This record gives sequence, structure tokens and C-alpha cells, in this order.
Amino acid sequence: METINIILEGLPTLLKGMGVTIEVTVISLILAMFIGLVLGIFSITKSKILRTISIVFVDIIRGTPLLVQILFIYFGLPSVIDISLTAFAAGVIAITVNAAAYLVEIFRAGINSIDKGQMEAGRTIGFSYSQTMRLIILPQAVRRMIPAFVNQFIVSIKDTSLLSAIGLAELTLSGQSIYAANFHAFEILFAVGVLYFVIIYSLSLFSRWLERRLDVA
Repeated sequence: METINIILEGLPTLLKGMGVTIEVTVISLILAMFIGLVLGIFSITKSKILRTISIVFVDIIRGTPLLVQILFIYFGLPSVIDISLTAFAAGVIAITVNAAAYLVEIFRAGINSIDKGQMEAGRTIGFSYSQTMRLIILPQAVRRMIPAFVNQFIVSIKDTSLLSAIGLAELTLSGQSIYAANFHAFEILFAVGVLYFVIIYSLSLFSRWLERRLDVA
């Protein structure tokens, strides 16, 4: 009974931190989808310059730890550039950039999975490259990429726990602040784990429902 009371006392703070976690993840993924789409298209174009830009971005971001990227954006950049970033803004930027590097590969693979004849057919009926991509290729590719999108969403939610390093009061740091005050680490961290599980499991169920709804091959 005491354990339940301890968790209930800390629940409002944990739920507030959970809200920050979800907010950062949603904003970051929306921005990352745009960057990932643009660089994903760059990666399959005939332009060597655009392909190089995409490759360099992906290699640098995927080749360095996310925690280093978070610290670099929050502490490193302001030390050489006259900018001031809040922990929330730095967190969104870091998660966005990191997720975008993985979404580039998801978009590239998804677009390449569509038969090349689809592009040729679009160009034959008079569509430009961009029209064919927007009206024919991407709608089909996105359906196939849904499981990968949801998986990246889940990964990014977990990644937000690293933002506690810069003092952002997301779910993990909220839990730390509670057990630092009441010394009940087991109960609070158990509650933190349950809340993460609820978010991630709900996303997994939604993904399965969406795949069946759209009949994803």
C-alpha cells in the first residue's frame, strides 16, 4: 500500500514529464519527416552534389552518439555562435536531426521499393519528375514505410530520456527529481518504466491497426 501511495504522490509530476516527452517527440518527428523526405529524395537523384549532401549528413549523424549531439547543440554551439537555446529547443533540434538521419534511409528504401516502371509511366503521361513523385510514387511508398515510421517514433521517445543531461524535465528527469527528494528510487523508476511502456505499447498497437487498415504489404 505504501508503494502505491508513493507512486500516486509522484504521478502528477511524472505525467507532466510524460507530456514533455510526447511534445518533444511529436514536434521533432514532424520536422524530421520533412528533412528526411528532402534528403531521401536527394539520395536517389542523379545529382552527385545532392547525393553527397545526403550521404555526408547521414554518415555524420549516425556515426556520432546522440548524447554528444545533444551536448554539442546545447553547450557547444552557443559557445561559438551568439545564440541562446532553451533546453526544450535544444532537445527538439537534437532529436529532429538524429531522427532525420534515420528517416533518410527509410524514405530512400521506401521509394526504391516501388517499381521503376511507375516513374516511367508517370513521365509518359506527361507528369514532371516532382509530380510523379508526389502523386504516384510517394503515396505507395509511404504505405510501405508506416511500420518503419512508427518504429522510429518509438526509438525517438526512448531517446528523449537523454535530454535529462541538459536539464529538460521530461519523464526520466521528472522521476529523478522525485526520488532524489523522497529516496524511493525503486517505486518511482518502476512508475517511469510503466509510463514509457504505456506510450510505446499504445504506438505498437496503433501501428498494427494502421497496417491492417491500409493493407500494408
